[in-house]
Amino acid sequence: MSTVLAGLGLVKKYGSTTALAGVDVAVGERDSLAIMGPSGSGKSTLLHTLAGIVRPDGGQVLLRGEQIDKLGENRLSALRRKRFGFVFQSGQLLPELPADENVALPLMLEGLPRKQAVERARRWFAPLGLDGLEHRRPGQLSGGQAQRVAIARALAVEPDVVFADEPTGALDQATSTEVIRLLTSVTREQGAALVMVTHDADIAAHCDRVLHVRDGRISNYSQFTVA
Repeated sequence: MSTVLAGLGLVKKYGSTTALAGVDVAVGERDSLAIMGPSGSGKSTLLHTLAGIVRPDGGQVLLRGEQIDKLGENRLSALRRKRFGFVFQSGQLLPELPADENVALPLMLEGLPRKQAVERARRWFAPLGLDGLEHRRPGQLSGGQAQRVAIARALAVEPDVVFADEPTGALDQATSTEVIRLLTSVTREQGAALVMVTHDADIAAHCDRVLHVRDGRISNYSQFTVA
């Protein structure tokens, strides 16, 4: 399994507070990694640093061997749009757009004509159980449906890595299980890596590996055999 994304010796400080204290982490193609830890442990900072949203004060972030944390802001923003997908707790769908245009939005931002972008976006609706919901706006979707639309949006750009920040945090347990099974399976099928922050151990157990972070350091590591 080739390494897609790696963080080497990552350090991040906010004033006198050390959020990351020399963290090493790597994920490969079709690999899923859950990051857990108490509030203030550094888990979200780690995800944001790997995603190029936060720049580390020390260490390196490598995407397929290329150091990305030293890129200029314009190049880094373009890289995030083209090679990373994002799923957030609330979905962050645009309420004025129908589901298919929400999924197509990252493609249109990259210059793909609207008609082509929407056609490409709609290819994800059947695999994600969203048939017939293409024209519904976010307010007309259930929580689980909205998160599946968010997953489709993340995958539409065919990313190297999908980052998920508490993707099931606003859902009930049954819907959470359905969404995480879908998220891990479709990212694996697409050959993408998945990096997820969650507070729920049952959700984390659906990933191949779990890192526990405390005080900016990896305190524990678990690996599972995923069928």
